[in-house]
Amino acid sequence: MTLIRTGILNGIAVVIKMLTMLGINKLLAVYVGPAGYAAIGQFQNAVQMITTFASGAINTGVTKYTAEFHADEIQQRKVWQTAGTIVLISSIITALIIALFNRKLAFWFLKNETYGGVFLWFSATLIFFVFNALLLAILNGKKEIGHYVIANIAGSFFAFVITFWLASIWGLYGALVALAIFQSMAFLVTIFIFRQTTWFKFSYLFGEIDRKIAKNLGQYTLMALTSAICVPLSQIIIRNHLGTTISWAAAGYWEAMTRLSTAYLMLITTTLGVYYLPRLSELRLVAELKHEIQNGYKVILPVTIISSLSIYLLRDWIVATLFTADFAPMRQLFAWQLVGDTLKIGSWIMSYLMLSKAMFKSFMITELFFSVSFVFLAIGLTHIYGLQGVVIAYAINYFLYWISVMTLLLRVVR
Repeated sequence: MTLIRTGILNGIAVVIKMLTMLGINKLLAVYVGPAGYAAIGQFQNAVQMITTFASGAINTGVTKYTAEFHADEIQQRKVWQTAGTIVLISSIITALIIALFNRKLAFWFLKNETYGGVFLWFSATLIFFVFNALLLAILNGKKEIGHYVIANIAGSFFAFVITFWLASIWGLYGALVALAIFQSMAFLVTIFIFRQTTWFKFSYLFGEIDRKIAKNLGQYTLMALTSAICVPLSQIIIRNHLGTTISWAAAGYWEAMTRLSTAYLMLITTTLGVYYLPRLSELRLVAELKHEIQNGYKVILPVTIISSLSIYLLRDWIVATLFTADFAPMRQLFAWQLVGDTLKIGSWIMSYLMLSKAMFKSFMITELFFSVSFVFLAIGLTHIYGLQGVVIAYAINYFLYWISVMTLLLRVVR
């Protein structure tokens, strides 16, 4: 499976998911407004952190070792069995904690205890949420791109339908509930896909935990937990800073800009995850690693630059079409955000090498340091440049991150 072929196949799912996300953005813009966008962002960060804990934070490791043991089905099954048992235990414990503290979680993340019911919905469906993610990680590691595409399309379909239905009925509350449960609905489709395969049985997901494999997955747990805590927490802190020092509408503009970046970069970021992680995990020779990284910069970075320029030129149309007139002030965020997006992808091409080679100390240190630096840069620059300061901080932070990652990885690909 080549990078270009993977990108084309993955692009089918991504285009549909992108269109779905843009449609959801429009729905949210209409039904919840800029301030509601800020609440959506807070809740999504909460979901990101909680599901990482609930899954045991091992999905990246599952993809890596499923790909690495591509010629050894017994070892693959040990990986799945160990991962599935860990996920089952972690998700049950996490779901119980969410249910018990639903009102406190609503206050911490949404500043309103009346949204506790949203967390109850999340708790009730959490086990399906995390097992869906685990099964997708296995598909990725097996390079079952066709099945992976179908599963992702199903997730996109459920996301749009459920968000439209619940947001139109209950407004912000409905949108939050939709975000809590749609991945769990996609689990039904993922199960159906797995039942069609010849290499998998659901009994492979449960049983005795292999200590050696659990230890190897544990390295990815540390890396994933670092990302799951640092990245969302930094965004929550910055969003709270914008809300209290400028306005919650301003925080909503930044959230809308961030969601737009996520949507248009999706083809690139998912191709990195679907192709690069399994591929780099397989390679042992330095020359092969260099070749794959060079291919990434030849193909992925130019696509990112062209996409960013296109988004910038179409910014007025995008704001008017995908959002509402209330979001017009976000226009000032495009230039620096798009520069930051390009720098982000440039750095991620290299950082995937850290993931594939389990360089967990380097990954954790850089993730922690640059999450903290983003917070300080954002706070400092918003005092000088207002709302625009947060996207200037974003670009500067990823420029420094790219330099740091390249410096760390020179010894690997030298």
